[in-house]
Amino acid sequence: MNLRYKLFSGFILLIIIPLFLLGTITFFITFQLLEKKYSEQAEFSMRAIGHSIGYIFDEINKVTDSGIANNVFQQALYLPKDNVHHLVDIHKDTNLDGIEKDKLSGSTEGTNNENESDYNNADYIRMIERQQNFRKLIYNHPSIGYAFLYNFRGYGESSIIPIFAKENFRAMPFEQFREHRVFEEVVNRKGEPLWLGPNEYPELTGYESVFTQIRVVKDLNTMKDLGISMVQMKDWDLDTFFNKFYSASQMDNTRFFIVNDDGLVFYDNEKKIAGSNISKYLSKPISLADGYSSYKDKFSDHESVISIYQMPKYNWHLVSVRDWNSISKEMVVYIKWVSVIMVICVLGAFLFNLLFMNRISKNIVRTVRFMRKVEDGDLSVRLDEEGNDELRLLSRGFNRLMDRVNSLIDQVKQEQGQKTSAEMRVLQAQIKPHFLFNTLESINVLAIQNEGRKVSQMVYRLGNILRISIQDKEEITVRQELEYLRSYLEIQKFRFEELFNFEIDVPEDLMNCMMQKLTLQPLVENCIQHAFDGITHTGWIRISAYADEERIYLTVEDNGMGMSNEQLRRFEYLQSDDMKSVTPQLEGTYNTERRGLGVRSVADRIRIQYGSRYGLYICSAPNCGTIIQCTIPRYEQGESQ
Repeated sequence: MNLRYKLFSGFILLIIIPLFLLGTITFFITFQLLEKKYSEQAEFSMRAIGHSIGYIFDEINKVTDSGIANNVFQQALYLPKDNVHHLVDIHKDTNLDGIEKDKLSGSTEGTNNENESDYNNADYIRMIERQQNFRKLIYNHPSIGYAFLYNFRGYGESSIIPIFAKENFRAMPFEQFREHRVFEEVVNRKGEPLWLGPNEYPELTGYESVFTQIRVVKDLNTMKDLGISMVQMKDWDLDTFFNKFYSASQMDNTRFFIVNDDGLVFYDNEKKIAGSNISKYLSKPISLADGYSSYKDKFSDHESVISIYQMPKYNWHLVSVRDWNSISKEMVVYIKWVSVIMVICVLGAFLFNLLFMNRISKNIVRTVRFMRKVEDGDLSVRLDEEGNDELRLLSRGFNRLMDRVNSLIDQVKQEQGQKTSAEMRVLQAQIKPHFLFNTLESINVLAIQNEGRKVSQMVYRLGNILRISIQDKEEITVRQELEYLRSYLEIQKFRFEELFNFEIDVPEDLMNCMMQKLTLQPLVENCIQHAFDGITHTGWIRISAYADEERIYLTVEDNGMGMSNEQLRRFEYLQSDDMKSVTPQLEGTYNTERRGLGVRSVADRIRIQYGSRYGLYICSAPNCGTIIQCTIPRYEQGESQ
């Protein structure tokens, strides 16, 4: 992977992603802690509110307890219906702060005459005073809106005894009430009050927003059930309490509800959803468990915290709904500032990565790219020296290093060229004495034999050879090399007339190609001296050639003694990238002048001149002759190799 991508990936993986994860985890943990803290605070508030609401209902319980304790309810239940109605009429016409004695006495006398067997005047007057005091207590209580009694002894309308009048309300007949499910529950409570919420049983309590207390009235002496009292309380005290609570606690965006176990809303401090089920406004069913619980949910499509507290003794639940935005607004502002700061930091990090890290990685990548060019052999590359920091020093150091390398390479090339010229001169010097020695020896033999004509021909051939060999040219045409070779072979035929024959077969289109001089003569000389040494048959030497688009393949083949594997192993194989060139490497026990000196010289010259892709290749077997292939590049005079 590119260094720039590695740095950018590391920047993303080690900086950006950890920051994002840290911010996300911090966000969720913060809001969870905020929700938990609010839930703990709401629990204390809900418990306090629940006790305060319970105190309001306890006040009504105390009022009815007073009526029972003073036998007001009992005496009303014992009176005949006419007397009870008469008492009601008296209190409708009488100021509750005082009673007109004459009117009261006249009323009691009339009543006493009619019911003398049941009540005497003194008991009747005391009963009226108690009822008057009790009515005064009820009247002075602002929340009580209606009160009446069910008499177990009565039938029809006579079973309902009003205590506090209420317009536009008709109580359920006692016969129907006995069949109602509430009746059995009230009786089973044995005098303990039962509270019904608004709209819980509208057929029994009406459709107004009132809380109804129902309880059994017993004879305190015999504990016999005499009837049932029903007192209705308006929600004024609840409104007053919540108004004061809001003013004191500043609970903005918080709503309170009183619901039963089914979720029916008895009371809504904003008077909006009273009488409906609270579950309709939540995204999931409400969990009305015992004790206290709190969770997040949507209320009227607004994210809210729902807190539920079970009110003791009443089997009702106090529910508070607090808008989540109002709870988290301060935290949201804080998180927004933190997010803005984090975004600025991230942008700064990106800017740093773009301006500095990208510049550093770009220079390093460019340096690596230029070094690869150097590896490919391009030593002319140079880096631009930009900036005033270490990157400029790196570029300057690279450029100076390349200048030094070029200088050293030029120096090595110069020294190598001088060395190569010296080696070429030495190799050519090795060939010339070797060839002259053999030729002069042959001429000497002919002179001794008085073969003047042959000596003349040999001297002529030797002159041609010397004329070509002493030219100050390293390369000649194939045609000139073959003329040189033919002169050499004619000279050898003078010496060894019956020893061998030769044949030269080279295509005409290769005659103008260039090659090193004195390339084929040492190979042919090696055949005459070593391949035909000890043979009983006439030897032959065949020189042939063929070529492809890039190379010329010159072959020297004989039918001599050949070479064994041990003799072939005396040749050292020089490794190259593409091919293997073969040069003879003779052991020290052999005479280097007689064993392969010419072949080695030719191989060395080809390797030095053309490179390791070219050279000599030897194939031989005992008594099967030898084939030496000389591979050289194909080009004509004036063309580049």
